[in-house]
Amino acid sequence: MIVGAGFGGLAAASALAKTGADITLIDRRNHHLFQPLLYQVATAGLAPTQIASPIRMILRRQSNIHIELDEVTGVDLARRQVELGERTIPYDQLVLATGATHAYFGRSEWAQHAPGLKSLEDALALRRRVLLTLETAELDMSRDDRDKLLTFVVVGGGPTGVELAGAIAELTRRALACDFRRIRGLRARIVLVDSGQRVLSTFCPGLSEYARGALEKLGVEVRLGAPVSHCDASGVEVGGAKIAAANVFWAAGVQASPAGKWLAAETDRAGRVFVEADLTLPRHPEVFVIGDSAHIRDGEKAVPGVAPAAKQAGAYVAGVIAARLAARPPPPPFRYSNLGSLATIGRKAAVADLGAIKLTGFLAWVFWCAAHVWFLIGFRNRVQVVLDWIWSYLTFERGARLVFDAVTRGRETPMRVASAQAEVRIAS
Repeated sequence: MIVGAGFGGLAAASALAKTGADITLIDRRNHHLFQPLLYQVATAGLAPTQIASPIRMILRRQSNIHIELDEVTGVDLARRQVELGERTIPYDQLVLATGATHAYFGRSEWAQHAPGLKSLEDALALRRRVLLTLETAELDMSRDDRDKLLTFVVVGGGPTGVELAGAIAELTRRALACDFRRIRGLRARIVLVDSGQRVLSTFCPGLSEYARGALEKLGVEVRLGAPVSHCDASGVEVGGAKIAAANVFWAAGVQASPAGKWLAAETDRAGRVFVEADLTLPRHPEVFVIGDSAHIRDGEKAVPGVAPAAKQAGAYVAGVIAARLAARPPPPPFRYSNLGSLATIGRKAAVADLGAIKLTGFLAWVFWCAAHVWFLIGFRNRVQVVLDWIWSYLTFERGARLVFDAVTRGRETPMRVASAQAEVRIAS
């Protein structure tokens, strides 16, 4: 049984295709999501269907798999059963690849004011907020209210935060220059906040400094060395200073799924389950934990929570299970092969850390584009993404700038973008 159809779960299921395993794959969504490009959906660069594919379509040619759309609520280790609400399903061997969610470091009340980016629902909600912010700013209002509306704060200087801040800067710069009348000539204020001393802290200092410079060229304010101390509907406080903003987006960390609680297992601070060298749960060799749910050691370091690591872990677990089914000796302990780290800042600006090779600028951006297109699922998605990127590069246009159910006659716009002192209503 495999729980979760992310990168790790799909890799495990696919690698078991030609074995005697009878596989049940459970996920609460019917699609696999290519999360590295989720921020492009959130900033109107791509459509949701271009980075997501139905699970049944992906695995339709695999005869030894049964797919269930449901949500796992617990695991009974003694009875070897997975719990799905009131019903249970038995397993012989279990692979938990349940991913992670946003981490607010003990301040869960901030979630309503600073949404994160982990699902298509999150991306579409973020896109709606950004586009409706621009529409609301176009209405007749005070300068203070308009300044607040056009201020966007991104919390977190990792790849997601850097890519999101750069994309919002490019989107608003183009939109404010061409598509609006009253606010034409104004500039949106994008602030990237991180408690560390540099953005992209997992990259080498040279690449981090390049990324910071590229962000600042786009007009992004980079504030480092001070954490967010407060967050509410009016904005955030950073280092004792208040930043009034209608939109705050969270990219500061992740929290593992409840897998650790289901298993009553030892976990790290992020809720990731400590696993053995073969990725099994201690004292339970029939249970594997992979991806963002697992704390996997690679020498003295933990394996990063990135897509390549999850895919490698999924393939490795499939190899262990296949060896058991065939009564062969197990493979050697899992070893993560670091294929490099990539991050894009904006148009023609990216960084690539490929070990001995470090790339920046246009060449790194081309490499970033090629790598992401290559790992997309489905030939049609690859072609559509390439064509959209080429069109955006040549015309600066973003083709997914649609907002649904934005305004109902006689009602306020459904997003809280105006300040508490100004109620903005749509004229009949």
